[in-house]
Amino acid sequence: MSAGHPRRKARRRGPGAPLTAGDRVMIAVVGTLLFVVLRVLGWTTRKRFIGPGTEQLFARFDAAEPSILAFWHGRMVMMPFAYSGPGACIMNSRHRDGQLISRAIHLLGIEVVRGSSTRGWVGGMRGLLAAHARGRDIVIVPDGPRGPRCRAKSGAIQLARATGAPIYPVAYAATRARVLSRSWDWLSIPLPFTTITYVVESPIRVAREAAPDDLETARLLLESRLNDAVRIADAAAGVAPERTVEYIGTVARQAES
Repeated sequence: MSAGHPRRKARRRGPGAPLTAGDRVMIAVVGTLLFVVLRVLGWTTRKRFIGPGTEQLFARFDAAEPSILAFWHGRMVMMPFAYSGPGACIMNSRHRDGQLISRAIHLLGIEVVRGSSTRGWVGGMRGLLAAHARGRDIVIVPDGPRGPRCRAKSGAIQLARATGAPIYPVAYAATRARVLSRSWDWLSIPLPFTTITYVVESPIRVAREAAPDDLETARLLLESRLNDAVRIADAAAGVAPERTVEYIGTVARQAES
């Protein structure tokens, strides 16, 4: 190749690549359509709440006392409709798909900060802490964004120690749903005109002076209570027990990062 025609650098299109104008249009259009679909599901589904933490959590919503809500990635679709507090904030990834979801979440009235366990974690945590300082509830997905499925990372525990807020493990199941079992998270998408059962487990508190062993104990407890919530919700919705065991017991192949 001659000196007058330098080789163009290949455009980077990995997770950290900048968004193109086409990406931004796609995010705006598809994210809005996703919002509409979620709204329709919210309007056409019947919801009920059970579990030992339900009354406490709703009392905190009414009193505007900030809490941390935790749920598995595969049970996130209908979680916006379980929320009735004064305002919530969630961390979501910076890549294109994450921003598409962020668009829909924002239209549902939930604040979004950028970051994930794989990219921008420190900035995302700072954003969540700032939201808590403004009185927002914090929403976190302990097995996101890549899994392993139903295995908790430590982010929720770190936030609980830093803020003093209790963590409420939450799960849902629907009497009729489409489960994307080929995806790592087995995303559960309820069908319209179905009944959704939300389960709120007892809260977990983490002392500011907690030692590393205490933090690990709290992480394992969060994982256990989230999986208990899934079992109870699935049983209430009539999900076959072996299906629940397969969802919880089979760790996704993606390596935890």
